[in-house]
Amino acid sequence: MKVLVIGGDGYCGWATALHLSNRGYEVGIVDSLVRRYWDAQKGVESLTPIAPIQRRIERWSDLTGKSIDLYIGDITDYSFLSQTLHEFEPEAIVHYGEQRSAPFSMIDREHAVETQVNNVVGTLNILYAMRQDFPDCHLVKLGTMGEYGTPNIDIEEGYLTLEHNGRTDTVPYPKQPGSFYHLSKVHDSHNIHFACKIWGLRATDLNQGVVYGVLTEETGMDELLVNRLDYDGIFGTALNRFCTQAAIGHPLTVYGQGGQTRGFLDIRDTVRCVELAIANPAESGHLRVFNQFTEQFSVGDLALMVKKAGNAMGLDVEINHLDNPRVEQEKHYFHAKNTNLLNLGLQPHYLSDSLLDSLLNFATKYKHRVDKNQILPKVSWK
Repeated sequence: MKVLVIGGDGYCGWATALHLSNRGYEVGIVDSLVRRYWDAQKGVESLTPIAPIQRRIERWSDLTGKSIDLYIGDITDYSFLSQTLHEFEPEAIVHYGEQRSAPFSMIDREHAVETQVNNVVGTLNILYAMRQDFPDCHLVKLGTMGEYGTPNIDIEEGYLTLEHNGRTDTVPYPKQPGSFYHLSKVHDSHNIHFACKIWGLRATDLNQGVVYGVLTEETGMDELLVNRLDYDGIFGTALNRFCTQAAIGHPLTVYGQGGQTRGFLDIRDTVRCVELAIANPAESGHLRVFNQFTEQFSVGDLALMVKKAGNAMGLDVEINHLDNPRVEQEKHYFHAKNTNLLNLGLQPHYLSDSLLDSLLNFATKYKHRVDKNQILPKVSWK
């Protein structure tokens, strides 16, 4: 099967492209390289050194004998996107090509607009290109668990069956996003749902939790293939930040009370989930939704896990609580369903089994690359 990975130079996209290539899929990567530009613009970089995309693909081919096609361009440019699709002729499109940082989207008006234009227009272009010339192609779109927010009821997988005034209906699950980034993902979901309904397209929306880990089977083959590890206040996750802080002896910075709870999964499960979605496509005319996570943790839980693991490595780890720069509930109910991917055969990796290998060891190995000016929050929601 021919699979086009949009955003294939990014964290999830790169690991996915290599995984699919290694499994025998014919893979193409589309990327505008804008993430590298944003890093340069903000003065941040991955803790792990990232080679140019051309060099990464060349090294992959040298090691495995497998080629990956590369198309550099912006999917908000419809003519570029259409030309690329006609050249590659994908049977499935994996869409990671979006600005994925909530803090980035909350910096100011310009960053909010850039996020929404990049994400919503890019996805709309894909839908129109599929309608025009690739109606049987399966779109696998990376959503986010952040679309749901923190409702005081269980989070179902995309849809909710409810009874109102004696009548029953199944409707898209209500969305309560917490940033302009998460709002852009909600717009995507609505647009994809509408396009599937009126044009008969097929799509899978993977509402993904927070991803952690550096190594997959493929990214561990060579240092030129290594994946990103972002720890800064704009693109870094709390877990990455904690591990980096532990490695350099900086107190772990928990925002507020630390009760914010989210879904998490290992990068090895991300690539496997995408493969399962591709191998078991959605039906025509239907947007299928999978909640893509394996465990749930609070920010405070993560800090305690990193402290325990760091102390076991001989690191002196302390925990500090900062004023929360975000506007979010810090004590809330959070229980999300995640059975669909498990039913397709996902065998999860768990954070307790991989924290040392995937994160703390990498953070320690590359701690000389840490920019201490980038590990505290700089963006406020207010």
